[in-house]
Amino acid sequence: MKDPVISSNRKQCLCALVGATIVAVCVIIGVTMNLVTLHDENFDHMGIQTFCMFTVNSNILAGLSMMFCIPYTIDGLRTGNYHLPDWVVVLMHITVTAVALTFLVSLFILSPVKGFRLIFTGSRFFLHGVCPILSIITFCFFISSHMIRPWEAQMGLIPVLIYAIVYVIMVVVIGEENGGWDDFYGFVTRVPAWVSILVILPLTIGISMFLRWAHNACCLRRRKKDMRLYREKYSGEDLRAIIAEMARSRKKELRLKNPAIPLQLIGYMIENTGFDLDPKEGARIYFDTWMEN
Repeated sequence: MKDPVISSNRKQCLCALVGATIVAVCVIIGVTMNLVTLHDENFDHMGIQTFCMFTVNSNILAGLSMMFCIPYTIDGLRTGNYHLPDWVVVLMHITVTAVALTFLVSLFILSPVKGFRLIFTGSRFFLHGVCPILSIITFCFFISSHMIRPWEAQMGLIPVLIYAIVYVIMVVVIGEENGGWDDFYGFVTRVPAWVSILVILPLTIGISMFLRWAHNACCLRRRKKDMRLYREKYSGEDLRAIIAEMARSRKKELRLKNPAIPLQLIGYMIENTGFDLDPKEGARIYFDTWMEN
């Protein structure tokens, strides 16, 4: 028996896997290119110094959050029950906010100064363009396991605040002459520090809130689609028999000895068809049917 929501779930899972994998690979390529480039006449921070840059650090964080997503997508394809833990979704929101900031700064601040071609070629093609854009698309359209709450959206400021503290310590407190960093972003010497704060922090908050809105809107649209599929497919049907048949067909299809009970899908079926069945009883029916010889 082909459950319509399981089929839809698999498609979303596959798209999330592809997007997350491409982002992770592109981050590795971009960072590696910077590490092996010991000199660049247009950019001072190459080699090991590349880790001074917010661009590099934000992309590494985004790549790591995508890597956390990959095992769950593989398991989702294997079991037909794609679902991410809440903490993974929140982490992705935080890191995607950071790389989205990198993309906007590169596009609207760095490109007019240094030229679009320079800012989006070489390793910067990956770190300024491909990785941020694919991270945004993957997070907003294919990660729908958890709705981002307002207080979770505020956590998008964490990478920027941490980097700002480190930047001030290395540039202002320690100083370049004592082994610190030069003011390569110009946040302290080229413009007053308060101007940088008034621009970067509101921009980051705006990005975080926009990503929350886009992500949650896609989540709601997907859930409404799932509700419509269930009502069209199972309204008026005996869910006990349907759940039992689902267990038999999935056991045959997946060829697993131990049952992977799709609690979320069973809950959706009950909720969206109005059938008088407790989710615990539905899970028990699924388990008992799976364990039958």
